[in-house]
Amino acid sequence: MRILYGIQGTGNGHITRARAMAPALAAAGLAVDYLISGRDRARLFDMDPFGDFDHRDGLTFAVREGRISSWHTLVEARPLLFVRDIRQLDVSGYDLVLTDYEPVTAWAARLKQKRVIGLGHQYAFRYPVPQYRNGPVQQALMTRFAPADQHLGLHWHHFGQPILPPIAPVGGHPVSQEKGLIVVYLPFESTATIAALLAPFERHRFHIYHPDSPLPGQGLDHLQWHRPSREGFQADLHRCAGVICNAGFELASETLQLGKKLLVKPVAGQPEQYSNALALDLLGYGYTMSELNRDKVDRWLASGCATRIVYPDVAAAICQWLKEGAREPIQALSDRLWRQTELPDLTAQTRTDHDLRAPPATSSPGRLSNG
Repeated sequence: MRILYGIQGTGNGHITRARAMAPALAAAGLAVDYLISGRDRARLFDMDPFGDFDHRDGLTFAVREGRISSWHTLVEARPLLFVRDIRQLDVSGYDLVLTDYEPVTAWAARLKQKRVIGLGHQYAFRYPVPQYRNGPVQQALMTRFAPADQHLGLHWHHFGQPILPPIAPVGGHPVSQEKGLIVVYLPFESTATIAALLAPFERHRFHIYHPDSPLPGQGLDHLQWHRPSREGFQADLHRCAGVICNAGFELASETLQLGKKLLVKPVAGQPEQYSNALALDLLGYGYTMSELNRDKVDRWLASGCATRIVYPDVAAAICQWLKEGAREPIQALSDRLWRQTELPDLTAQTRTDHDLRAPPATSSPGRLSNG
């Protein structure tokens, strides 16, 4: 079987998931070509797992000062180039297209009547899971951005739906907990805003990863700045006591599996991240704040609790499912994987800091027992 795998390059979550899928696809004996869009090729890093990958501009949201900017999104979009890329992409030599919310491969497959399977967190929102109140335009965009024939949605809980656990392996480094060490990943916030937020907490050490990090030696001693680096970030993630980040899916999934306490701030104007914050709050898996707030960070540093979840090897299961022709019902695949998941029992825990609420949900979270 030959597969074209489209990866959304906005942020690092989709690429992190694809890095876990790549060796599993190879181990299953599947021939795969990769296409990445949504970020300038020059800004991609640690891309060895994808070999000689293809690249397109694709589509992405523009973020300014921690908020999605509709104006800059429209200005930076090039719809004619996007349509041309779809029409010119040759998918004839592939048995199927696998898309991690990547629109060029998804729409090219649909245009040329090639089977396309959607894999990613965004596809979970096709089901009644905790969701921020989207308007009809945002909802249509979510479902039509990268359409697929079958949907392998991923989430931290099944919510009684045919959803799979996250793909976020956390091996490769020893796991410890260094008291006072906090990893910070807020790439859509300015470095000045982050520094002002964390400067008062001199009893903690913050390792801050940011694409615009200052030069080493600049700033306060307890604020250590780093440029994005997969290896360095993972080493710090495995030894830290907690993580402060935006409400993306993949990093939160890794944090939960490592048993680190978690505080998230959604990117303003990003319904998916609002929904993620809502789900973390409802499940009791993490702490949320709607804006960067020093008092809430202070309380989280002092009293925040960690949650640990053990998810199975979802990547290997999906690759075997693909190798067998993707014929097994997704509900059956979902049931099997959730039976292998060790979900926490939070009934005895009280989360007094969970007053950092995301906007209200449009649907009930459903049952919260281990499936």
